[in-house]
Amino acid sequence: MMYDCIVIGGGPAGMYAAITAAEQGEKVLLLEANDRLGKKLLITGKGRCNVTNDCSPEEVLRNVPRNGRFLFSVMDACPPSAIMSFFENNGCPLKVERGNRVFPVSDRSVSVLDCLKAVMRKKSVSVLTGRVKEILTTDGVVSGVKTYSDQYAAKRVILATGGVSYPATGSTGDGYAMAEQLGHTIVPAQGSLVPLETAGRDCQQMQGLSLRNVGVKLLDGKGKQLYKDFGELLFTHFGVSGPTVLSASAHLKGEGCKLLLDLKPALDEGKLNDRILRDLDVYRNRSMENALTDLLPRSMIPVVLRKLEIDPVMQANSLRKEQRRALVNLLKAFPVEITGKRPVAEAIITSGGVKTGEINPKTMESKIVPGLYFAGEIIDCDAYTGGFNLQIAWATAYAAGIG
Repeated sequence: MMYDCIVIGGGPAGMYAAITAAEQGEKVLLLEANDRLGKKLLITGKGRCNVTNDCSPEEVLRNVPRNGRFLFSVMDACPPSAIMSFFENNGCPLKVERGNRVFPVSDRSVSVLDCLKAVMRKKSVSVLTGRVKEILTTDGVVSGVKTYSDQYAAKRVILATGGVSYPATGSTGDGYAMAEQLGHTIVPAQGSLVPLETAGRDCQQMQGLSLRNVGVKLLDGKGKQLYKDFGELLFTHFGVSGPTVLSASAHLKGEGCKLLLDLKPALDEGKLNDRILRDLDVYRNRSMENALTDLLPRSMIPVVLRKLEIDPVMQANSLRKEQRRALVNLLKAFPVEITGKRPVAEAIITSGGVKTGEINPKTMESKIVPGLYFAGEIIDCDAYTGGFNLQIAWATAYAAGIG
């Protein structure tokens, strides 16, 4: 059977590209390797699906540290406001939360998936299960798709197979191999928005501790600041995670990197010193491990005292001035030595993919193979947390769908 457009991949980019192509009057087939659509979509935003970010196209691009300029045209053509209107107008009401993050009112990612599936049915998009073996070409131009069990003719093909993060959801890197077969350059994939592993045992001792308001700076081996953020952080059995850490991971370069945590960002050094003095006075006859309970989470106190070489059972009224000054400095710049990223399989998003210089930035069509288009995470673009990566998926899918 001849199709105008075949979309490979049933994730958010693939589904939205199929919808957009069908809206242009094209006969569309979507091929998905999994037994069901949107497996990765269902786990995004901790199962709530952070659909997009309620901001301007310019603000989206400021949150894309890798190849943001490549997305200028598509983000202008399909801004967050257009995506919000799409879902609102198709039976999926949305709400805006802290940081302009947009979620379905239901707080369930399945609401987003059901909306996309319903619109595809309405637009008569055909959906088949099948793993694609190769993209067919005739005289260097796309002519169809071959699966492991069948073959389909098409005037054009949209490759939206995702990256290599969360491989259990179907992101196995198949799309990279298909693109490379057709002459495209693949920038090596690595984890972006991924937790970080740390040296020593400080983080492990604080495992499970979540800090809501912490300042985070990422420094390279020479002490140069690579990234700065504020928000939530989580200590784990391997190191650190949480939104601030995930965004910082996108900037990790070379060896010797470390995080500096401002544990009391609302207080400057003078005010923090005054606060500590008050606590030491109130608890002057108690041990240091008990005197700091109003200032720090309990699991952090032994770590802080060990780093300062202060005996936990020492009475608070025995703390010397230089020890108090060292305590202030540590709380304003708590060092965490980074040894590396967690495996790419644990990353929220993949950094790397099809080289952007080989893709038309307005249409997402290949500059190498006419009739081949790209959408979503397979492209070498990635952003911070906050709905920006899904916005990239929607915008690139819209451009590829229009063709």
